[in-house]
Amino acid sequence: MSEKRTPPGQYEYEKVAPPRSLFDVPRFLKELLGGFFSRLFYIFSLVWKSGPVFLFLMCFVALFDGCMPVVGSLITSQILNELQIIITESALGKTFELAAFLGSSVMLLLIFFFSYKILSKVVTRLSNAVNRMAGERVVRHVKVEIMQKAQALDLASFDQPAFYEKLENANREAGNRPISILNSTFSVISTVISLIGYVVILASALPLAALAIALAAVPSAVVNFIYRRKSFSYMRFRSIDRRQMNYFAGLTSNKDLAKEIRMYDLGDELTERYNNVFERYYKGLRRLIIKENVWQIVFAILSAVLNCVFFGLIAYGVFKGEYLIGDYHLYTGALTSIATSVTSLISTSASIYEGTLFIDNLLSFLKEESRVVPRLEKPLIPKQGGTHTIEFRNVSFAYPGTDRPVLKNLNLSFRPGETVALVGLNGAGKTTLIKLLTRLYDPTEGEILLDGRDMRDYDTTALRKLFGIIFQDFGKYAVSAADNIRFGALHKGENDAEVRDAAEKAGAAEFIEKFEDGYDTQLTRMFDRGGTELSGGQWQKLSIARAFYSDADIIILDEPTASLDPLAEQEIFRRFDELRGGKTTVFVSHRLSSATIASKIVVLENGQLEEEGTHRELMDQNGKYAMLFRTQAARYLEEGAHTESTEPLQRKRRDPHFSS
Repeated sequence: MSEKRTPPGQYEYEKVAPPRSLFDVPRFLKELLGGFFSRLFYIFSLVWKSGPVFLFLMCFVALFDGCMPVVGSLITSQILNELQIIITESALGKTFELAAFLGSSVMLLLIFFFSYKILSKVVTRLSNAVNRMAGERVVRHVKVEIMQKAQALDLASFDQPAFYEKLENANREAGNRPISILNSTFSVISTVISLIGYVVILASALPLAALAIALAAVPSAVVNFIYRRKSFSYMRFRSIDRRQMNYFAGLTSNKDLAKEIRMYDLGDELTERYNNVFERYYKGLRRLIIKENVWQIVFAILSAVLNCVFFGLIAYGVFKGEYLIGDYHLYTGALTSIATSVTSLISTSASIYEGTLFIDNLLSFLKEESRVVPRLEKPLIPKQGGTHTIEFRNVSFAYPGTDRPVLKNLNLSFRPGETVALVGLNGAGKTTLIKLLTRLYDPTEGEILLDGRDMRDYDTTALRKLFGIIFQDFGKYAVSAADNIRFGALHKGENDAEVRDAAEKAGAAEFIEKFEDGYDTQLTRMFDRGGTELSGGQWQKLSIARAFYSDADIIILDEPTASLDPLAEQEIFRRFDELRGGKTTVFVSHRLSSATIASKIVVLENGQLEEEGTHRELMDQNGKYAMLFRTQAARYLEEGAHTESTEPLQRKRRDPHFSS
């Protein structure tokens, strides 16, 4: 497939400045010692908030794991030394009885050794259990933080590609990253304790060996840290590629798109696009991996040669009689453990460093700030349970990141008890007006007044409780039918009578009550194989029931009846008009016949107020609304005439005696 067929935005990452040189030592050290420890402290705080007992248990396990390898090596070497002495004395003719052996120091050392092994296994199992439980609680804690943050952020954030990058990164890091970093941190503590113990042991035989091995590991450490940073920078630099791969992979398993993908045979095309993006992403990553491992192989060979030299020196000491066999085992084991510990210390520290860099993704998301907030230090609480006046004054609006105004210098008012129909072609700004009305966005220019005060003076949460709204893309929740309705006003609690009443008003009761489990029926089969799938029209009636249940002061319907036939739509609007109880109602519908019930019709065109008035007034004006209404009415009349002209023929075809 040629590159020109790749979707727009594929090369967006090229606009991002590539990472600076990683050999800027002062900057590197500043990041390592500054941000590293602050991020690490944040991870410790996560575990503390999830359960302090887990932190104490992990500290205990770390201390135990650090001390016990050294203890095990000392016991083993002492056993070997004792056995060598017994063998030497046996060679000199001294005999040993079983009773003497059982009472010897060897037997006591063996008891210590096996006690140590049993205790190690017990602590290992304890460590596994603690890690699993702590991991689950930390994941829960982080997920809740992400959910709460996403809920608090402005709708404008969801319009920005950079926000989706942060959200994707945050969700990815919410998994086992924090607990794995914490485990690695405690592993470093254990390794340092063991390392100190082995250095002390080796100091009596080869004082400079530990220092030489540590110095030999420095180049490997530098390479490790440099390439962890490079890897992180590369993944961030190529985040668009990763998002595209997830996008194409997700399309093929998307339930809503499954029919279209099969009908248009898009599966192979999407797979090919996925592979193209992967190859571009993998090419640079492979280069990094190869370069890092070439350097690491060189340094590993040098380290192995150094170890061989020290092994030879210790073996020579045994040959000269300076050390016993147990001493050889202890010192060579110490050498191996020091080399392994230093390597482990470097790689684990580098992994922690890399992990904490990725935790920046989570922290970056959690630091996102909402801008749609009250502008007063003590915001006003709007009066609930009454009527309200809303006024748009010179309101203009452009979506974040764009210069094109969607609404331009709009002046409009909604009076108490009015039924207002918003009319206009697609892109006229109807849905945008509703988003501003409910303060999901703030105007770019101008102000919106609620009861004479700027909306920005009110508490945002309390303000939104005034509105009962059904959007075009209303929610289809994989919960029970009753809960789908209750979501309109959770503060009411379990109020079955009102749920049923709302369902009846919306016309949803007629299909809900036919279900075997009635209002307890689980909707969709996402989590319940026995769940029920609804048609588009049934989902819309359920969303309308949710609006009825909300019992809000102002009802807003943003094309909530698009999946219903014209008669069903008119019936829904008629019911709203009858049951709204004097509340202000604002609705959007492309079927202008439904607008005739409105007390005021607002016609928008290109984001501006074109006309305003009742149906009769606008028809008399013979302007934009009258033209749209007559055009739509003529289409319905043509369809009706066609139906009448073909009906006799259809009746004939249904007649068994009719023959073509």
